[in-house]
Amino acid sequence: MNVTVKDINILQSIQPQQVANYLQNHGWHKQNHLPDKASIWIQGNKGGESVTILLPLNQDIPGFPVSMSVILETLETIENRSQLEIISELITTANNIKILGFVRQIHTPNADQLSGNIVILGVVCDQLREIQMELFNHDYILAIKAYQERLPIACTGDLVREDSCFFLKNIRNFALDESWKN
Repeated sequence: MNVTVKDINILQSIQPQQVANYLQNHGWHKQNHLPDKASIWIQGNKGGESVTILLPLNQDIPGFPVSMSVILETLETIENRSQLEIISELITTANNIKILGFVRQIHTPNADQLSGNIVILGVVCDQLREIQMELFNHDYILAIKAYQERLPIACTGDLVREDSCFFLKNIRNFALDESWKN
């Protein structure tokens, strides 16, 4: 079963430079460049024909998410990989994303206030990933409880990928996830 990524927020959050780097690293060649507007990438396929991708360079233009969706569909067909696999290499930020997971590790708390860094195992782009975050006060206490009792947690925040590490920033609504009981 092929999954098609249609989430506007995810598609809108794809950085054009990440797509350009991806294309270059996967054998595509930049054919033309219109500064601040778009770049055109080509690659030959197995049938000897060339395939073209039009990459918009400005995330604020109308239709940017639609363009990203078309690019994902093209890459899915050419590379014979799922869109989720491809997008997991493209996403560097995702704002206002809900994360469900388990606290895997609690680092030593900060000495000057009730806070500390934790690592959770959560699902990002359909894959289980380690996500690091810093929590304060009541949220930090809840994380300790979740860790000790092996309870799932849920929260919302801005997911940022740096190299191969994921960080959740601007954390909101950190809570024990009770939905598993139903």
